[in-house]
Amino acid sequence: MNILVIGGGAAGLMAAGTAAENGARVTLLETNEKVGRKLFITGKGRCNVCNNCDIQTVLQNVPVNPRFLYSALGGFSPEDAMAFFTSHGVPLKTERGNRVFPVSDKAADIIDALFTWIKRVGVIIKHTAAERLVIEGVRLAGVQAGGALYPADRVIVATGGVSYPQTGSTGDGYRFAKQAGHTVVPPNPSLVPLVTPGGCEELMGLSLRNVQVTVFEDSKRIWSEFGEMLFTHFGLSGPLILSASAHMRHFGSKGYHIEIDLKPALDEKTLDKRLLSDFGAHKNSDFINALGGLLPRKLIPAVVRLSQIDPHAKVNGITRQQRAALLHTLKHFLVVVSGKRPVAEAIVTSGGVSVREVDPKTMESKKLPGLYFAGEVLDVDAYTGGFNLQIAWSTGRLAGLSAARQ
Repeated sequence: MNILVIGGGAAGLMAAGTAAENGARVTLLETNEKVGRKLFITGKGRCNVCNNCDIQTVLQNVPVNPRFLYSALGGFSPEDAMAFFTSHGVPLKTERGNRVFPVSDKAADIIDALFTWIKRVGVIIKHTAAERLVIEGVRLAGVQAGGALYPADRVIVATGGVSYPQTGSTGDGYRFAKQAGHTVVPPNPSLVPLVTPGGCEELMGLSLRNVQVTVFEDSKRIWSEFGEMLFTHFGLSGPLILSASAHMRHFGSKGYHIEIDLKPALDEKTLDKRLLSDFGAHKNSDFINALGGLLPRKLIPAVVRLSQIDPHAKVNGITRQQRAALLHTLKHFLVVVSGKRPVAEAIVTSGGVSVREVDPKTMESKKLPGLYFAGEVLDVDAYTGGFNLQIAWSTGRLAGLSAARQ
């Protein structure tokens, strides 16, 4: 059995190694000089390998086509992924949110383990760009790459989406899929910074920790989480915002805004006592000068403006109603969101090859026998926390196993 794998990312490496382990002759086509380039930058260079949870929890964190993943996850669960990397010499640790990382905090250790494994089981790596599938009648015959024909009995497409194109994810897999007659759901950014009307230049560079961000679709509350975020010249970024973006999928037909609880550790009654205490210490000060103990300096003008209190009103003249308005602003700091940054800046691509046209039990195309898909090229994506890499490991494993055995 001669198998070609297009793409040397997470899914492609897993597919290639698995197929070779199961007796196939495997050639991996990768455009970059080194495999795993996108893996190298995941988790800020630490690589969030997976999430230490059960299969049901993974599925709950997949908003797009989760049912498609039942077989893949059943065959290679988070527990299996952790056991795999541990057995290949990478000790792992579990952090907040059950996120799993290498003990070394180095993504390179994950890449090295995969590279060593695929070389040991006999995978041949060709650093060349796949140009097109070679289809003879209704039969898949191989791949044209670098001006040469690579014959194959099976081809696994694991080219990723269109996010981070500098890593090689340039949407080639969609072209191959269309060549085979597949429907491609238009790619959209997910896990991406958000744009606000006019940007947030006044607050640019301000990082907030231990805040709660709540997303509203029109007036409906759809998501909320604690963590860190960052104001930028174009709007919002940081871990909380990337997670929030995955829930904001209907720009154009829906309106979105975010409310930031700047003091989530304090309920309104406790926060009001804190305000009274701070005001008591600044009785004769201007209102704008009385908030230094409560807020970062850069944030104060924006909070004052949203509270609609005269910045130069004396603190001892602030009314109960005005204090209530300030309290509401601190607990519900409002930011309107107008859109997302381009898909090239996204961590993950939402959209891709329609899963209705792929067999979930094998990852084989229903359009062209012998063609398989794995990873981000498929129309399946998840929230942050290691779930997207789990999809890559699981679908790559299933595609490699199926292609070698069928």
